Amino acid sequence: MNLVLIITSNEIDARNLKSALAEAKDGPFATECVTLLNKALALIEMGGIDVILLDVDLADSQGIRTFDTLYALSPQIPIMILCAEISEPLAIEAVERGAQGYLLKGHFASNLVPQYLRNIIQRKAVEESMSLVKARAEVTLNSISDAVIGTDMLGHVDYLNVAAERMTGWTKIDAIGHSIHEVMQIVDGETRESKENPIDSVLKFNKPIALSPGTILIHRLGGEMAIEDSASPIQDASGKNTGAVIVFHDTSVQNIMAAKMEHLAQHDFLTSLPNRRLLNDRIGQAISYAKRHETNLAALFLDLDNFKHINDSLGHEIGDKLLQSVAERLTSCVRGSDTVSRQGGDEFVVLVMFEQDIKDVALTCEKILTALTSPHFIDDQELHITTSLGISIYPDDGMDAESLIKNADTAMYHAKAKGRNNFQFFKYEMNVRAVERHMIETNLRRALGNNELILHYQPKVNLNTGVITGSEVLIRWMHPDWGMMSPLRFINIAEDSGLIIVIGNWVLNQACIQLKKWQEAGLDPGTVAVNISAVEFRHKDFVKGLSTILADTCLDPSCLQLEITETVLMRDAKVSNEILTQIKKMGVQLAVDDFGTGYSSLSYLNQFPIDVLKIDQSFVQEIVDNGYEGIIVSAVIAMGKSLNLKVVAEGIEEEVQLAFLLAQHCEEGQGYIFSRPLGAQQFAELLGTGISMPFNELDYSATVRV
Repeated sequence: MNLVLIITSNEIDARNLKSALAEAKDGPFATECVTLLNKALALIEMGGIDVILLDVDLADSQGIRTFDTLYALSPQIPIMILCAEISEPLAIEAVERGAQGYLLKGHFASNLVPQYLRNIIQRKAVEESMSLVKARAEVTLNSISDAVIGTDMLGHVDYLNVAAERMTGWTKIDAIGHSIHEVMQIVDGETRESKENPIDSVLKFNKPIALSPGTILIHRLGGEMAIEDSASPIQDASGKNTGAVIVFHDTSVQNIMAAKMEHLAQHDFLTSLPNRRLLNDRIGQAISYAKRHETNLAALFLDLDNFKHINDSLGHEIGDKLLQSVAERLTSCVRGSDTVSRQGGDEFVVLVMFEQDIKDVALTCEKILTALTSPHFIDDQELHITTSLGISIYPDDGMDAESLIKNADTAMYHAKAKGRNNFQFFKYEMNVRAVERHMIETNLRRALGNNELILHYQPKVNLNTGVITGSEVLIRWMHPDWGMMSPLRFINIAEDSGLIIVIGNWVLNQACIQLKKWQEAGLDPGTVAVNISAVEFRHKDFVKGLSTILADTCLDPSCLQLEITETVLMRDAKVSNEILTQIKKMGVQLAVDDFGTGYSSLSYLNQFPIDVLKIDQSFVQEIVDNGYEGIIVSAVIAMGKSLNLKVVAEGIEEEVQLAFLLAQHCEEGQGYIFSRPLGAQQFAELLGTGISMPFNELDYSATVRV
């Protein structure tokens, strides 16, 4: 149903119009009548009006101003003027300004009125549809990269799209009416003579025609470009020719793109270094050269140490810029005859040609290590990165690109195992380790699903009372064929492969569940401490996952303690502090593990929201009765007290160590002198019986119960 808005202060006119429209066969029509312009404007803004019948003389507006105000608000709605014969000139003026027509008063009862309104509404709908089609066509033509020029039957330009304007130098306004030969000057690329425009042939023979090869377009300002494509006739609905259109594009751009695509096919998009495909080709050429000239070549496989942590914490944009900086430094470390290639991610391969002395390769590696260790300044941030390098030599370590790269990769993993930031030459024994590593990773992926991972708990003891204050969770792997596996054999592999995220989440969840079970059984297990790896700590969902586990297990957050090494914390102190603050707000306790072995800053240590310092067992192990004064241990204990932090000594195994720690007033400790790590049931039994202290002369009873 169409809605007609009648705007008139004449009640008789309004009544007659409503009656005529209500009884019309050309309906149905719904009507809305108002007597004031302001009310009409409010209705129009609400929408839904299909046609307006307007008497321009209203109480709040008179004359042509009434129409102008209404038309300015709703130019898309057809407006009919209601007028007496005496005011017909005013109605004609309104038509000139955009009205659809006018109706003379006294003729409103005619059945032609609704028919006329129906025609106006339908015509407006068709016009809007055609306008939309035209607008879409215009947008489409201006969105394509090809130039489009249209002409009439005389070859005069009547249309240019944006690409045509750019390529010819003519604007649409300037070009319309000019001959196609003026707007589109073309010459033969070899003879430089003028060429006939394809438009001429199209208009003459009424058939499509293609541009001949080697056509050059002369820009209005004198520039040139090679073009190609075709021209076609334009016909109306009856099939009669009305003009022609020519479509063309810049083939010089196409040639550039082809060269660019070839480059991209052989080079890394981020660093522009040769990719794996081009590197393999270069190695093949280098091997052929080495055979002819009895020289050697080395493949250096590089993997950036801890790059993933920077990428995850600072974002991929910073990570990409760091990779570009690394690529520049690597290139500066080698000769022009060598090749630096990016394999993907943070892995690079360097192909080095050398005569006979393998020391030349070692010197290149030293140069690379030094270059990459220097700070990288990315977006006002000072980033530090190191690399691990593996080296394979032709022909000793491989006779083709695949084997050389594979063995260099194997040597690189050996370099990481040696502490990172170093290089290692490939040895046959490394392949054996690589196979073992692969087997461990493969089996580890199945371990969780097969319930092969178990948790042990090593008690922490108050050194002054002997009371068990908590425990540290230690993971073990009970393999069905290999037996009990120490974490030393699989944790590093889990971190490198990313499995540590899943395993770490499982450990956290199981530890919280177990602690809750002990509490519900009436035991007092104290706090449970869980080690958090660098990969877990920097993972974007770590804090969210921790919160979910605490909510699901209903564990009091203060009963959970997270142990994070100072090396991990200091890798990016600012980001670390943000993560620690979020965790601390949950109520979880925080401990710095292996304190004294890293490169901590005391100012940051004071800023971090931590609760506990754990003295690394390597310092405790050195406490023997041979005159060692335990300076580091004493310093850490004193530091902890000054910062109001609890201090826990790890790895206590001998009475002399315990005596020293007691003399220094160390609060808590753990180690074999008290108990080895125990299964959940054994630990529960220990909570019931208490710890048997190693000696009595320091006012301990033989057995101190919890």
